[in-house]
Amino acid sequence: MIFQNRCMILQITERGDAGMRGDAQKDSTNYQPSVREVDRMQASRDELAERIARAVRDDGTAEPLAGLRLRRSSSPTELGYGLSDAALCVIAQGRKDLWLGDTRYRYDPAHYLIATAELPIASRITEASTERPYLGLVLKLDPTLVGSVMVETGQPALRSPSSVKAIAVSPLDADLLDAVVRLARLLDSPTDARFLAPLVTREIVYRLLRGEQGDRLRHIVALANHTHRIARAIDRLRKEFDQPLRIEDLAREVGMSVSGFHQHFKEVTAMSPLQFQKQLRLQEARRLMLGEDLDAASAGYRVGYHDASHFSREYKSLFGIPPMRDVERLRGSIAAQSAGL
Repeated sequence: MIFQNRCMILQITERGDAGMRGDAQKDSTNYQPSVREVDRMQASRDELAERIARAVRDDGTAEPLAGLRLRRSSSPTELGYGLSDAALCVIAQGRKDLWLGDTRYRYDPAHYLIATAELPIASRITEASTERPYLGLVLKLDPTLVGSVMVETGQPALRSPSSVKAIAVSPLDADLLDAVVRLARLLDSPTDARFLAPLVTREIVYRLLRGEQGDRLRHIVALANHTHRIARAIDRLRKEFDQPLRIEDLAREVGMSVSGFHQHFKEVTAMSPLQFQKQLRLQEARRLMLGEDLDAASAGYRVGYHDASHFSREYKSLFGIPPMRDVERLRGSIAAQSAGL
């Protein structure tokens, strides 16, 4: 099993940009908000930043409401590796880059990022300071809730089973931002939050469905399209990442041809199934070496590598240095952080 609660370990890792290509931020030049809307949005961003800063007074993360995670950082971070959630990501202050495979997604207070599947990603905060710390939030998206809102509001189902990548960035409009701010206001009133937070979350889902990422949300609840099948394959790979991978068996299990499965898997995840499995294995091996003090050979064996040299080569290819040197560097960084250096 891969554990997702390992933020401290993941956030102190580093990798250069040489192997990462592409910039997937949406071009919003066609949209020209009015002066009144610009002022309204700036006021909303300021309020959101203030509320996040008040809820998270020191650098780190907090989850004050179920499914709502807040983040604060007083400095840019090094590249960290982990798994995405199906979630909406909004930044009140600062900037962040996220990579899915070789594609980079850049977002900031004027743009939101949406993810619709659990995928191995890399990310880092690129703009933050003590005076203006990075302040952001992540709201998990429940596919059941998305489906419910679609039905209740008469949102149309997808007309075709075309596949789309599971991550995208779009301009953040005033109405969606306003709903996010109202959710943040509930942080000050736990009693109100128990009743109102689910209602505001439904509104956020509704506005996402009505926006340019509506089709992406529909993909996570569609019952028979390629993305649904790929989601099943992703779930299988996550649970059995340490087992030998037979593409033929996996494609047959989700009811697709081998060529079609490979094509649509890459369209959604930006990786081949083998690359996807490799990233899951190597991330878990790193956690085992750092968290359970395993040596490289033992960690590699635990995640499915039976050749230590092969494991070391692939580890270095992803993280930039050999396994034990990487773990020593991580431990040194953790020790320095603990000492306040």
